[in-house]
Amino acid sequence: MIDAMKKIICANLLSSFVAFGLVSAQAYAKGSDVFATECAECHSVKEGKNKKGPSLFGILGKKAALMPDFKYSDPMKESGIVWTREKLQAYITNPKRTVPGGKMKYDGLGNATEMNELLDYLGTLK
Repeated sequence: MIDAMKKIICANLLSSFVAFGLVSAQAYAKGSDVFATECAECHSVKEGKNKKGPSLFGILGKKAALMPDFKYSDPMKESGIVWTREKLQAYITNPKRTVPGGKMKYDGLGNATEMNELLDYLGTLK
């Protein structure tokens, strides 16, 4: 029942984003596909649901390393990063350069189109 309600809420939010021109349905779908391919093995977009990596729900605008019940590396805890779109792009492009000594095992996303689609998608998760 709760999952069904969440899907209805998500659909309503998506239609609101589309109606106000904040993100097209196609852009949302493409960003979701990039997430599924590049991120979903280790990250969730469900609030409070961590996997190998922390949940990315509502990440934009948040300070790094504050997700409850996730063990962050010391370099990430000490980074002082606030996840702006620009900082998240730098991190996803090259995690090891952005947070040297961090534990993210991803080499980076180099495709600019996919990066923008992913960031647009992550920006809708609030």
